[in-house]
Amino acid sequence: MKKRLTITGMSCQHCVNHVKEYLEEVDGVKDVVVDLEKSTAVLDADANVTEASLNATFEGTTYIITGIEDL
Repeated sequence: MKKRLTITGMSCQHCVNHVKEYLEEVDGVKDVVVDLEKSTAVLDADANVTEASLNATFEGTTYIITGIEDL
């Protein structure tokens, strides 16, 4: 299933790379595309990927998921 995340805290391409790497580390997440201008990430995720697991990947960072939308 595809999800669109709205993420705050990104300000440069370096941030985009970090967000992509963090999301790819979540079990069941693949094909992550991060858009700096829109402050979003679109990803394919298995059904077992929860909102909590996505939020947990950014604990201790400056990035915050402010919205999750199923596509």
